[in-house]
Amino acid sequence: MRHAIGVDLGGTKTAGGLVSEDGEVLFRETIPTLSQDGGEAILNATAELILRIRRRAAAEGLGVAGTGVGSAGVIDAAHGTVVSATDAIRGWAGTDIAGGLSGRTGLHTAVVNDVHAHALGEAWLGAARATSSSLLLAFGTGVGGSFVVGGRPLLGHRWVGGHVGHVASPFAHDAAGSPLPCVCGSAGHVEAIASGPALHSEYLRRGGDPAVPDTKAVFERAEGASSGGGRSDGGRSGGDRSGGGRSDDGRSGGGRSDDGRSGGDSVAVAAISVAARAAGQAAGGLANILDPELIVVSGGLADAGPLWWEAMEAAFRAELMPPLAALPLVRASLGGAAALAGAARLVFSPEVLAHS
Repeated sequence: MRHAIGVDLGGTKTAGGLVSEDGEVLFRETIPTLSQDGGEAILNATAELILRIRRRAAAEGLGVAGTGVGSAGVIDAAHGTVVSATDAIRGWAGTDIAGGLSGRTGLHTAVVNDVHAHALGEAWLGAARATSSSLLLAFGTGVGGSFVVGGRPLLGHRWVGGHVGHVASPFAHDAAGSPLPCVCGSAGHVEAIASGPALHSEYLRRGGDPAVPDTKAVFERAEGASSGGGRSDGGRSGGDRSGGGRSDDGRSGGGRSDDGRSGGDSVAVAAISVAARAAGQAAGGLANILDPELIVVSGGLADAGPLWWEAMEAAFRAELMPPLAALPLVRASLGGAAALAGAARLVFSPEVLAHS
């Protein structure tokens, strides 16, 4: 049986693992991504991770056929280079990932966008296994996607296919109606309201406690509000952005909601609601365009619990055209193994990168 090294290179961490030809991740290691140190430093650290995995495989008598990489950014999969990238990884645009890693490791290297790698793993072995088409949507640090048809991700003529975070969203504006800035340099995109960091920013804009440090803490606040039984008005109407206004509970973090729980908790519920509804509406709109057999939702927000998932799915169902009413919407099932397996598949089945 052949083996390959799969690498998932993100803005915060880089994971690598030895993957068998049947998709099993035999072992894995993780290092921090040197995201502010430039492309060469990242390639050096990633190459050392690959060589360490290769040495470990050799110690177990296993050969390595090559390396597959799923990387953040717009990736020219034909050449293994970064077409463009956000400041999440400084100096990443223009980096020759395939050439840089092949030269450092002696292993043939294939590269694709990280969400495409994740979708390939789920389509091969996970939640979308045995489907003819699947749309994977990832809601986490950013918002991304991949449409897989016949086992191949649609990469796009200019390699931008799947960047669903950069479609316009009516939810992505502030209380005055101004579009929210997006990491891509534009404004009003779904990533500006539906990503994890954007959800935290929305909580603060609504008057939430500035001592709440991150998205996880926003969910902790919201779950505290929900545990008292039922949702405050912030969960039902505080996320409504029709007309650009806000409900009373969205304006102040220091008051009390009608059922006696702290206003700060209801603000957290409202922020989660609007981010989830933006995600669901985007998913439904994409389903109307693409008509996939199945939609897979992944990322940290997908695993954050029913408060986000239920609001997201309700908005998704409300957006669908009638023939799509029964379209399955499921969580990703492979976790971190999906991107590693999907990246390794680039080595086992290079035809999946056919330009489309």
